[in-house]
Amino acid sequence: QVQLVESGGGLVQAGGSLRLSCAASGSTFSISNIGWHRQGLGKQREFVASIGTTGDTTNYADSVKGRFTISRDNAKRTVYLQMNTLKPEDTAVYYCRDYYSGSWGQGTQVTVSS
Repeated sequence: QVQLVESGGGLVQAGGSLRLSCAASGSTFSISNIGWHRQGLGKQREFVASIGTTGDTTNYADSVKGRFTISRDNAKRTVYLQMNTLKPEDTAVYYCRDYYSGSWGQGTQVTVSS
């Protein structure tokens, strides 16, 4: 069973930065592609970014390309999402997902004020 715990969310002004972390337990982390998704109030959950097992392969939603960077540290079993130049429309609960097991974390709230 894989458990994911997100952290690092908070309130930030537009143009600011935050770094989210997703800490994983379980033996399959190193063979799992991991992704970040987000869900704004009243909206469907949407894909933000994903990273392959070695960190060499990354994918981003068009809305965050050039502003967000996903990375991972397999030794620490942690995936990061560095978010720069934040916009009010980035406000959402951010979730990480282990695509191998299908597990989701509990989410962390990001609020960007204008």
